[in-house]
Amino acid sequence: MGFVLALALLRDPQYRTYWIALFLSQMGTWMQAATQGWLVLELTGSAERLGLVVALQFLPSLLFSIPAGVLSDRYSRRNLLFITQGGMAVLAFGMFALIVTGLVRYEYVLVFAFLYGMFNAVDLPVRQAFTVELAGKDRYPGAIAINSFGFNTSRLIGPALAGLLIAGFGLSWSYLANALSFIPLIAVLLFTPGARIEPRRGGVVEDALEGLRFVWGHPLVRQVVVLLGLTSLLGMNFQTIVPSYARLELGLDAQGFGLLMSAVGLGSIVAALVQTLASRAHPVRAVFGSMILGCALITLALPLPTLWVAVVLGIAGLGMITTMLNANTTVQLIAPDRIRGRVMSVYSMVLLGSGPMGAYLSGFLMDALGARWGVAVMGLLTLTAALVLIRFPWPRVLAPTPAPKVEPPVPTPQVASD
Repeated sequence: MGFVLALALLRDPQYRTYWIALFLSQMGTWMQAATQGWLVLELTGSAERLGLVVALQFLPSLLFSIPAGVLSDRYSRRNLLFITQGGMAVLAFGMFALIVTGLVRYEYVLVFAFLYGMFNAVDLPVRQAFTVELAGKDRYPGAIAINSFGFNTSRLIGPALAGLLIAGFGLSWSYLANALSFIPLIAVLLFTPGARIEPRRGGVVEDALEGLRFVWGHPLVRQVVVLLGLTSLLGMNFQTIVPSYARLELGLDAQGFGLLMSAVGLGSIVAALVQTLASRAHPVRAVFGSMILGCALITLALPLPTLWVAVVLGIAGLGMITTMLNANTTVQLIAPDRIRGRVMSVYSMVLLGSGPMGAYLSGFLMDALGARWGVAVMGLLTLTAALVLIRFPWPRVLAPTPAPKVEPPVPTPQVASD
């Protein structure tokens, strides 16, 4: 089913153009993410300092994801994406200028990471809701499949290209490539009509609470979001784990590090292809994905040669994306259209908002215990969380529990004027 829907979407010229532009933007983002990790290690040599940068990049998701969901349901999602994509492009170009002029400092990277994270915290829930708007809810499983394939292909190619650029030309050029990669998507958005958003009379706080109440009140959505949050907190910290393990444990150069990051992307692509061929998403698969991720990270405690580290990281990437795809599809298919943006903002807040503590904890453990044992502890915690959650009741089919009725805010009566 997912494969058929994906092919149908790729035959749609509007969605195909959007998907290609989004793929280019994501490839630039992964080039920048890989380069940022290497830059921080060159400036500081500390996994804990790298963890702090990643933590600051994800911190805005705790602060701004919920307001972003309210904005997504009140204003044109296309116009909001103009702002977020343009803002990230400007920041990437600014970092390129700092590095190429030799003015970059660790403190500047911290500020950049936080500002970039602000735009990304708004972009993610808005973009997810816009995808449903563009593809339609009936075709959304296909959109999840091909978007995930594009995202993870960019995760495979981007870090490898970044490693080649770092080795051949220096650290700055990945930032320039990312800045330029936003231009096609901005151009596509310019010619994509946005859906009409119905005006709302309720207060902003009430709107935000409505999304939170839905997530907490729906048993299946609540379980999926809790699973996602724990897995993100404990196991999905690859932006800290991979560069630290590559440089501090294996002593690799930038190209070797890029290949390890690409190994995560290769495993992610396999997971995306499996999901595309599967008949439907299922939340239990998300739990199994977390188990695979935890076991792979535990395996990195062994003194493995670089090739086998790449294989294990590929398996970890497969587990991570299996969890994310099945969790995302489950929540998107259950969420009512009227509050979709707010529901996905809670999802994004949990997915990315758990990143600050997880990134810093990963860096701290790797500095304190060594790279191998620090990663293994995070894997053990990930596996334990999944084993605890698998004991909860899970449905035989997707979303059998009806969503709780959430009444819209009652508008204030207006006094008719003469």
